[in-house]
Amino acid sequence: MSDFILITGDVVQFNPTFGAATVAVQPGTLAGTGKGMVGGKPVCVQGDESKVMVAGCSYMTASHPIPGVGMLSISSLAGNQTAKKTKSNHKPVLLKGGTFTAKFQVMTPAQRPQPPAPPEPDTTPSYSGTGSFVTTNAKWKGT
Repeated sequence: MSDFILITGDVVQFNPTFGAATVAVQPGTLAGTGKGMVGGKPVCVQGDESKVMVAGCSYMTASHPIPGVGMLSISSLAGNQTAKKTKSNHKPVLLKGGTFTAKFQVMTPAQRPQPPAPPEPDTTPSYSGTGSFVTTNAKWKGT
């Protein structure tokens, strides 16, 4: 099944629910390293998704309502987000596809107030969530 090829500048959109955590998500941007070009922009190939890092996103949980901060990244792509046949630099190109698995890495833990004692930090180091790609390429597809 074919889908649109991802290119440099395409948006990585994260969903705000990461298990027990709610994240104030910000979009990421893909930077393609493929030799092929679409609309004058390099195509994205397998491995380019691992370079997407969005730092400075606040989060909280039901048990820890004082916000903390962390970083969003892509953990793994869905099967329909990597081309089986279409390649650039001998690597599969990335396709818009469905939903990828995302990771939220806690940098500064959210806190639970416990007056008069000091707030208690969230001890979960990371949370798992999902996201998708938004492409500006509406013409070229890969399989």
